[in-house]
Amino acid sequence: MFASIRLARATSRLVACGALAVALCLGAGGAVAAEPVLNVSIDQAKIAKVPDGTKTLVIGSPIVADVTLLHGSNTMVVTGKGFGETNLIALDSSGNVLEERMIRVEPTKSVLVVQRGMERESYSCTPTCMPSVQLGDGPAFGLASSQITQRNALATPGASAQAGK
Repeated sequence: MFASIRLARATSRLVACGALAVALCLGAGGAVAAEPVLNVSIDQAKIAKVPDGTKTLVIGSPIVADVTLLHGSNTMVVTGKGFGETNLIALDSSGNVLEERMIRVEPTKSVLVVQRGMERESYSCTPTCMPSVQLGDGPAFGLASSQITQRNALATPGASAQAGK
């Protein structure tokens, strides 16, 4: 009885290895290999290369990422805007697809997340922990968001003149 169980296990392993080998062989000679995923942290920009002749970049979901083609070069800037994945298509001047790849936007690794029941707060702790509003933070943490918005408005050229009126 034990011999038949061992034989069944060995046979199933052999079948699994054979199936994997067939899948690898078919994948190697079949369709074009997928481009690697471009990983970007949220609220950060990354520079990446695009194929020569790229004239237009199309982003699947502008809520997840934003792309800008730098004129006169084969370089783009990708900015993470929201968590998730989206696709990017590079087109030439005739509208032909030169490349298609995935963009994955991930959380920043230097943020401390504090979960208090259903409420969440985020802190940037480099080098001292300070509030850092992130997607998913609770409404009670919105005070930091409004303070950041007010501070940024004051830093905008011409804002200090308007604030005095």
